Amino acid sequence: MPSIAVEGLERAFGEVRAVQGIDLAVEEGEIYGFLGPNGAGKTTTVRMLTTLLLPTGGRASVAGHDIVAEARQVRGSIGVALQEAALDPLMTGRELIRLQATLQGLPPAAGRERADALLERVDLADAADRRVGGYSGGMKRRLDLAAALVHEPSVLFLDEPTTGLDPVSRKTIWEEVRALNDDGTTVFLTTQYLEEADQLADNVGIIDSGRIVAEGTPESLKGEVGNPYIELLVGERAVAEAERVCAELGRLLPPKDGKRVLVEVEQGAADIPRVVRALDEAGIAVESLELVRPTLDDVFVAKTGHHLEKEEDRDADEEMAPA
Repeated sequence: MPSIAVEGLERAFGEVRAVQGIDLAVEEGEIYGFLGPNGAGKTTTVRMLTTLLLPTGGRASVAGHDIVAEARQVRGSIGVALQEAALDPLMTGRELIRLQATLQGLPPAAGRERADALLERVDLADAADRRVGGYSGGMKRRLDLAAALVHEPSVLFLDEPTTGLDPVSRKTIWEEVRALNDDGTTVFLTTQYLEEADQLADNVGIIDSGRIVAEGTPESLKGEVGNPYIELLVGERAVAEAERVCAELGRLLPPKDGKRVLVEVEQGAADIPRVVRALDEAGIAVESLELVRPTLDDVFVAKTGHHLEKEEDRDADEEMAPA
């Protein structure tokens, strides 16, 4: 049975249908990336799945329990770190985690031990006795994550956990999410960052205007858009001849300008040598060459007609992408 099963889930606010009959399934031990722009319905979906908001249609179960009929059992099985962390700025990190342990019913000694272990895990042991009001944004996110893990939930919901963080803090959160998943925790991750979904998720659901427009592994979704293509920069006088040569090696794509030739190839990097060799034999000098792979943004554009991220967001993701 899936850890999360959703059938026709809906939520309306008056005349506004924020979530419009979505279906999805998240298997046990999976990281599921729920990708979409602000206002797409991501947070509304999470609030329903975590029993904070009643659906107006459809049904869903989390950890084997119905989110409406068995809300208490759902809450006992999940951890939740929402986009806006509700942390008391006057408490220390250690006090806050110990309080959470008490609220979860842990005995005092066990609660102290659990708090110390979690603070160590999220690299806050040295700051544990400082007031939360003095924590950075990244520290607050890590503390909120620790609070969500006190009762060792089987399913963890993370609602845009890295929004507004600098690249280093985002990468730290990514590493912790991977570690939790390696320990067997099922993770439902909402995000508007393409690289985050691509790097972390086993499967991705793309939501736009309250509807899921695509679902699958990151690689399968990118494969639906098309094959990689080679972008060649040659002299203007050589463009026509380069296009003639490349047309015999793959499918030509519309050019970006009068100096570049774009040719789609099936094998990606393995096709580069034969393209370069053919151009060399034709006496065409290549000034630069780049292999361009489809991205999740290409998928989003193909499905919705617009980009998911602003240009500055894409630039930030590129800084974090592995070489």
